[in-house]
Amino acid sequence: MTAGRRAAAGSPVPPAHPIHHLENVMGTIVTIDVYTVAGVADAEVAELDGQLARARATLHHADEVFSTWQPRSPISRLRSGEITGAEAPAEVAEVLERCATARELSGGWFDPWAMPGGIDPTGYVKGWAAQEALAAFSARCIVGAIVNAAGDIASFGGLGSGKPFRIGIADPLSPRRLAEIVELTGGIATSGSYERGSHLIDPHRGCPSARAASASVTGPDLGLADALATAVAVAGTPGLAFIEPVENYEALIIGFDGSRRWTEGFPFAPREATLSC
Repeated sequence: MTAGRRAAAGSPVPPAHPIHHLENVMGTIVTIDVYTVAGVADAEVAELDGQLARARATLHHADEVFSTWQPRSPISRLRSGEITGAEAPAEVAEVLERCATARELSGGWFDPWAMPGGIDPTGYVKGWAAQEALAAFSARCIVGAIVNAAGDIASFGGLGSGKPFRIGIADPLSPRRLAEIVELTGGIATSGSYERGSHLIDPHRGCPSARAASASVTGPDLGLADALATAVAVAGTPGLAFIEPVENYEALIIGFDGSRRWTEGFPFAPREATLSC
């Protein structure tokens, strides 16, 4: 934990950053950052520690239930036919119901039931788990929090004084560079093959395929944003058409030629903000 700094007279007091935690889970590193008002009391620090512990436990429980790499996980046992949906933990039914909603919203471009080897909700679960972990943080001293699951980010609040979080989107053609910066008021998920190779599956053909170098989707729920980003990356530019009617969700596509297409309300940071970052 770190204490807040005293600001100069007349200037806004910067938030404290008492939690910066890296958790090795779900085959990746999940980063948790929590910002608070300056000068939190010892009791509030203890409360934050407890909420961090719950967030970590949430992530590991999601991995235990939904890992397709663990043969004894409930989702693996469901895939193999060893158990039925009724015999699986309650969160399996919850996640599959939400996956069915994502499948309908995406016109079938996201479809865990069409994956090789059996049902695979992985394209939804990472975002869902990050969103569930974020919900652990409820202390009144918090002004903003971020759970970053390998680039899929759930958040609330910001840096205080009305300042939103600003998040960079990697350029898929040059991943060490930023293609765009967004002002985040919820979640953002990015899907593409530029880091993990051809892992995206076209559910209509049952084979690896991507029609965009990357697709980013923003929205209030990271699980749904994660699923829709997967769908748009596979569908390509036509995928923007099924994002437009989904309330409070926006999308950006970067093509293999570097071209960009986006929905009308995509939350790009103002140009002056991007220049100062």
